[in-house]
Amino acid sequence: MTVTVALFTRDLRVHDNPTLTAAQREGHAVVPLFVVDDGIVAARASANRARFLAAALAELDAELRAVAGRLVIRHGDVVSAVDRVVGEVGATSVHIAADVSWYSRRRADALRERLARRDCELREHGGSITAVDPSELSPATGRDHFAVFTPYYRRWLEVPLRRPLPKPARLCVPTLDSEPLPGSEAAAGSPQLSVGGETTARKLLRRWLSGPIGDYASAADSLCAEATSRLSPHLHFGCLSPTEVLARADVSSAGGAAFARQLAWRDFHHQVLAARPDAAWRDYRPGPRAWRDDPHASDAWRSGRTGYPIVDAAMRQLRAEGWMHGRARLIVASFLTKSLRLDWRIGADHFLRWLVDADIANNQLNWQWAAGTGTDTRPNRVLNPLRQADRHDPEGEFVRRWVPELAGLPGAAVHRPWRAGVPAELYPPPIVECHGM
Repeated sequence: MTVTVALFTRDLRVHDNPTLTAAQREGHAVVPLFVVDDGIVAARASANRARFLAAALAELDAELRAVAGRLVIRHGDVVSAVDRVVGEVGATSVHIAADVSWYSRRRADALRERLARRDCELREHGGSITAVDPSELSPATGRDHFAVFTPYYRRWLEVPLRRPLPKPARLCVPTLDSEPLPGSEAAAGSPQLSVGGETTARKLLRRWLSGPIGDYASAADSLCAEATSRLSPHLHFGCLSPTEVLARADVSSAGGAAFARQLAWRDFHHQVLAARPDAAWRDYRPGPRAWRDDPHASDAWRSGRTGYPIVDAAMRQLRAEGWMHGRARLIVASFLTKSLRLDWRIGADHFLRWLVDADIANNQLNWQWAAGTGTDTRPNRVLNPLRQADRHDPEGEFVRRWVPELAGLPGAAVHRPWRAGVPAELYPPPIVECHGM
């Protein structure tokens, strides 16, 4: 009996999963395997993502059991853990979703080398983590990646999407030991964190596509409206397939097209990181200014005590929910790097700690875009926090929700508490001056 291994990484789903489909096609029996990776746990400690992962794995196990399968859990070094499983069941191939980060590529290379000793082949499958595989698009200049989003997006729109794959009708899993599913510490991380896996994600997707997506083009930037999908954590963990999401969305509508554009940005960042893996920690291109060293300013930014209510509200939302509105992410990133002139890596590291949807490609390259060291064609672009507040939270509802000490200020007055004489012991004065004060 031919046995294969489907190694889950950032594709925690049974619907439209190229890795699982290929493993089942090739083997009479399949080991659905997830390794709790000690390397990632040590390097990117995040209570929020650990809690989300635990919920996602529990739902993945339930989805697999619904088709007569189960999820096999192992802990430790991924290469060693997979090698042991291959030896236990005599697997002839291991299937994994292709990924782009430096760590993922090193992991694949090490797996390939180790498994070859057992005459077992590693097979990587593209089109699982992104809608369009990074290798499918290349600029006419002959470079290995697009350095600007707009021409990438034009080409992205022309790529025919593959058809979503059905979930397996039934799985045959060989007998082997599994460690318990990871638990989660309820008190750790963000108190208002929402968690879930494939089952939860598919319910959210149905709700989003049933109507709210229609207003996305006009309302997505409103900070006080619940006008975004909240699907980003599920896309990060692969509880949803971006290919299936696009296939099910009506991209001919204004809202659907605007939503698809955000998925294209996600694919774009994965292509850039595939070509430049060092962009995870090194400037993609030289920045417009030198960074300052100011621990007081960085601490004020992290804790939501900068004196700019729109910035502070967003930073407090991050701590409370493990999530932040997309427009708010741009505002706080511009404020840190352009107004305070602090290194983008300070912000990227903080987001990696708290954001449940933070992956290396999107997080680091969005930060570089905001800092002027990335792919933005206007590296000196500054998002004035006061203008952004007036435009995207005109009545101050978002600020009053997250900065309760200012809840008594009416309407847009909440964005400039210094004009209302709010005492410094209640709320700090602005840490830096911005135009429009």
